Amino acid sequence: MEKANREQFSKARLLVVGDVMLDRYWFGDTNRISPEAPVPVVQVSKIDERLGGAANVARNVAALGAKTTILGVIGDDEAGHRVSDLLKSSDVDSQLEVDAKVPTIVKLRVIARQQQLIRLDFEEAPSESALAHKLERYEKLISDADVVILSDYGKGALGQVALMIEQARAQKKMILVDPKGDDYLKYRGATVLTPNRSELRQVVGQWTSEEDLTKRAQDLRKSLNLEALLLTRSEEGMSLFTDSGVSHVKAQAREVFDVSGAGDTVIGTLAVALAAGWPLEKAMALANRAGGIVVGKLGTATVTSEELQ
Repeated sequence: MEKANREQFSKARLLVVGDVMLDRYWFGDTNRISPEAPVPVVQVSKIDERLGGAANVARNVAALGAKTTILGVIGDDEAGHRVSDLLKSSDVDSQLEVDAKVPTIVKLRVIARQQQLIRLDFEEAPSESALAHKLERYEKLISDADVVILSDYGKGALGQVALMIEQARAQKKMILVDPKGDDYLKYRGATVLTPNRSELRQVVGQWTSEEDLTKRAQDLRKSLNLEALLLTRSEEGMSLFTDSGVSHVKAQAREVFDVSGAGDTVIGTLAVALAAGWPLEKAMALANRAGGIVVGKLGTATVTSEELQ
């Protein structure tokens, strides 16, 4: 069983770049159906706010003790100010670009009796000027990082991702990407890609066996010039595809309560371990443990190094 090493991790320096969000949760109870429409009426009794998207990745990295910097875009609004406050309290160095032209991305979840009833998303793509300023900051921040994490939620903050990978490679940085969509060519040249099953299917199609999966994954990895492709497989654990072949790690047996942000925890843990000099397979095992722990928690959550002892 791989164990986190907080002393090692405290020396790691990570730069997280991507779509920054605020996750809002409204908790309550429901005992009746609305007379206005066939929907439940929720009496809200508790409100919780947590960092989401790339901000949750950064929060996970910082929770493991690593020096963490985040770069992204927020709006000049109440939600953006809340994101900044939460990052500060999480010991994350915020280098967020404030875009007065768009709102901060917010995901609002309404939960009653431990069931999510609805999710409301508030979002707009960042302006071109905000993206240009963000790229200027990125060029200056790369040199201070051991590992760069690009957290793509498809909201527009990584519109220049191909150029960002090129710039990081030029400085010989390790680059981990949590991908989105069916166009993976833009991630060419990254070190590690971490898709889940449904994301990989969008790109390589449905596989019919483990051998078929291995061939499709390895073909994709080679075509994108990746060092590794880490496939997260929920109850099936994880599979790591490299030049050496494929290795698997079984899922941690536990009750799944909420998968929100589990991918953030996986890539964050993997990146911290790699920045601390761990080999890929050992880092994967730790990331698998972290993912197994976080799905047993409510909402967008983190895992600390103490929990991984």
